[in-house]
Parts: sequence; C-alpha cells; structure tokens
Amino acid sequence: MNPHQPGWTSRWHSTSLRVRYQETDQMGVVYHANYLIWFECGRTEMFRELGFDYRRLEGLGLLLPVTSADLQFKSPARYDDLVTVYARLTTFSALRVVYEYEIRRMAAGSEGEGSGTVKVHPADGGALPGELLVSGSTSHVWLNGEWKPVRIDRAQPELFHAIVAALKEEEQC
Repeated sequence: MNPHQPGWTSRWHSTSLRVRYQETDQMGVVYHANYLIWFECGRTEMFRELGFDYRRLEGLGLLLPVTSADLQFKSPARYDDLVTVYARLTTFSALRVVYEYEIRRMAAGSEGEGSGTVKVHPADGGALPGELLVSGSTSHVWLNGEWKPVRIDRAQPELFHAIVAALKEEEQC
C-alpha cells in the first residue's frame, strides 16, 4: 500500500440509518442535499473506525474541508427506508483525501444494519448489498487553522504515520 498513490483504495466502511420524515420533500423522496449530509456521516464514521475522529484533527489545528463533490442519482430513497452509506478512501496523501460513496437501500432485517468494515466477496462480483440509490465522491484538502494548505506529514507527522499504519492494518485484515 502506498498512501501517496492516487489510485489506492481502502475497504468499504458502512453506516446505516433510517430515512426521517423531515429529510423528504413534497414528492415524498429524500431531498437531494441530504445525500451530502449522509456522505459526511459515512466518512466521519469510517475515520472513527480507523481510530481517529475529526474533533482530534481540529484539536491538532488541522481542517479537512470539502473542495469538490460529485453525486449520481440512480433511484430515490423514501421516508422510513433503511439505507446504508458505504464510504472508502480512494486517495490518501499528505496534501489531500478523496472518498468514494454508495448509498444503498437495504431490505428489512438485512446485513446492512449497523456499522463497520465491509468485506466484499469476489464471488458476489464485488457488489455491495442493497439497491444502489446514489453514488459519488468528495475531495478534501488538508488546511491549518488559518485556512492555509498544509502537508499533514510535516504539520502532524505522528498523525500522518498513525493513519497510514491504520490503513495498512486494515489492508491486512
């Protein structure tokens, strides 16, 4: 694994939630901007599962704002649907981070309930469970407290190496 190589991809991590009434619009479907909030839930929980959290980053004087977002809508989520947000890293470097997401509708009582690392079996064709609703990605850049770009390996080398170690450990599981 090379954390500086743009093509490197981590495992999928999952976070499940049930669509709340206030997340839907007059048509009875989830309002499009809510998917970005769910993307954030997915990446935050993924980072937490790796042993880190955004509060710690901010406490160290690091920020990781979104610089771009891309969403492709396949099918709408509706009130009371059980959905799972799958998130994974496609790029982790000292300068930037890129996440990929899939939001999927899960059948009641399915394996998608809960959170954790997802092992996709090659026998399944590499497909995640559930019906694909939205896919997308977000790009982020490392900034310091003054909103200036920063190399995390120089600004917080211990954190950088701890994240790399956690990603290497995940890769071996």
